[in-house]
Amino acid sequence: MARPLFDFAAVPWPPTDDIAVAWGATDGGQRLVGAVVGERSGVAMLLHGPVVRAATEALEIASQLVAAVLDHAVASGVVTLFARPQSLDRVWVRFGFIPVPEGTLPADLAGRPGSGLYAWRGGTALWTLRETARD
Repeated sequence: MARPLFDFAAVPWPPTDDIAVAWGATDGGQRLVGAVVGERSGVAMLLHGPVVRAATEALEIASQLVAAVLDHAVASGVVTLFARPQSLDRVWVRFGFIPVPEGTLPADLAGRPGSGLYAWRGGTALWTLRETARD
C-alpha cells in the first residue's frame, strides 16, 4: 500500500523486496497519508521516507512515523539507523540524528539514491566512525 505514496512523493522505493520494517499513518479512515520503510544490514537500518501526503500536520505525522520506527528498531537490535534528509532536518535533529559521511553506510546499503545522510545511534550519544573491535 505504501508504494503508490512513495511514487506520488517522488521518493525512491528501496531496491530490494526484503523490507525489514514498514509503518504507515492514516487519516482516521482507511486512506494512507504517511509511510516509512526500512531495509536492514546486520545491526544497521536505512530508512526510506517518511513520506507524507497530508497538507496539515505533515511534520507531526513524519515525527510519529520516525518515533515508531525508532522504537521498533531498538527492540529488534538495530544499533545505527540511517536516513536521507529529504528536507526533514527538524525531524531528524529532534530525534538525535546527526549528519554523517556517506562512507559510514554498510556496503549492503550503499549506493541508494539521494544526497546527504543522517544517522542515529542507540545507547549513548557519543559517536565514533571507527569500527568497534570484533572478537
